[in-house]
Amino acid sequence: MNKIANKQVICNKLLEASQNDRDIVVLCSDSRGSASLTKFADERPEQFIEIGIAEQNLVSVSAGLASCKKKVFAVSPASFLSTRSMEQIKVDVAYSNTNVTLVGISGGISYGALGMTHHSANDIATIASIPNMRVYLPSDRFQTEKLIEAVLKDEKPSYIRVGRNAVEDVYEEGNVPFTLGKSVLVKDGSDVTLIACGEMVKPAKDAAELLAAEGISARVLDMYCVKPIDEEAVIKAAKETKGIITVEEHTLYGGLNSLVSQIAAAKCPIKIIGMGLPDTPVITGKSQEVFDTYGLNAAGIAENARSLMK
Repeated sequence: MNKIANKQVICNKLLEASQNDRDIVVLCSDSRGSASLTKFADERPEQFIEIGIAEQNLVSVSAGLASCKKKVFAVSPASFLSTRSMEQIKVDVAYSNTNVTLVGISGGISYGALGMTHHSANDIATIASIPNMRVYLPSDRFQTEKLIEAVLKDEKPSYIRVGRNAVEDVYEEGNVPFTLGKSVLVKDGSDVTLIACGEMVKPAKDAAELLAAEGISARVLDMYCVKPIDEEAVIKAAKETKGIITVEEHTLYGGLNSLVSQIAAAKCPIKIIGMGLPDTPVITGKSQEVFDTYGLNAAGIAENARSLMK
């Protein structure tokens, strides 16, 4: 079982890259411990800035540094980064087109026991609605590594959401298909398509295995880049399979399901089932307990696929 969280991978890659690139700067909002940034702060103190619990300042200072040609990574809990500083993200980062990568840690329901105040169940919708912003939800540690390498070269404003704890591997080390902005075909299939992002990709992959044992061929797409979404892959799935199921650790309003449904409705109408968090304060508990409650697991995804096939 993997014990390396995606946020730790981000720190490791930035620490490695910053050794030869003095323009990389990391900022955080009194969250270096929870963001796994302590080692970066200790080894690169001249490239690390502690803003304190002031998310709006975090984003504005980051944009200012980026305007001075710095490659900036602003790290803060996703629940606060995506809401308290939306205006600064809209104006200072997106409108000004600055090279700032916002990293929302402990995303989704990672802070499960702390309840709705600490859940980020609407950050995809919020930030994807801002022109010029890219939105990424890597599915495992290997894809996170590839994503950071790509973002360091991209220079466009972006938001990366990762969870709090280590997650099971979707890919194998050394075998991680990756093109920035394109979905990844995890498993091909001809009956139904499962489109997932972030931590939901692994249960979608597991669901496909359950369905295969029953003679149902499920295609699995890792839509780690929610914006700009891979329209070509969605249309292809709509044309080649009998239905689509979207799975996300997010409300169904404005997230992955909304984007996939808009594309399918305009280009190739097809039956779509959206799986995500309910439109109500989510129960408190550990992440897996919350997922199991709402059917966001392999068994729940497989059951929806069977229903769609009927």
